[in-house]
Amino acid sequence: MKKKKTVLIITDESGETEKMAARIAAALKGNEILIKKPSEFKGNDILPADVFFLGCEKPAPDSFAYLEDLLKHINLAGRPCGIFSPGSDKVIKYLSNIVKDSEAALSPEPLAGSMEGIDSWVQKIITKSF
Repeated sequence: MKKKKTVLIITDESGETEKMAARIAAALKGNEILIKKPSEFKGNDILPADVFFLGCEKPAPDSFAYLEDLLKHINLAGRPCGIFSPGSDKVIKYLSNIVKDSEAALSPEPLAGSMEGIDSWVQKIITKSF
């Protein structure tokens, strides 16, 4: 029997990004999943997460300011992280950069622009958490 994992998904409040977050959550059925908007996110939400996902539609949204600051000052070394966006490569670069200082294990394959292959992408990331 597979052990349940605690998964945190942080998404901006855009409709397309929220749809992607819902698809990620559906691909993680059977795990403990928490989806947070940046306005609801607290720093201690990320500590119990075995794996986390970050998504936004545009680079550097104002709502991500707290999250950006937190990721500069927290050590998440080795914690699997997937980034996703319905937006451009600039968004993926932005998300990659804010995760870098935390030393999380960022998936080398971000999910960008399309939800094609989302189930296998999610499984690759979550299997790295144990």
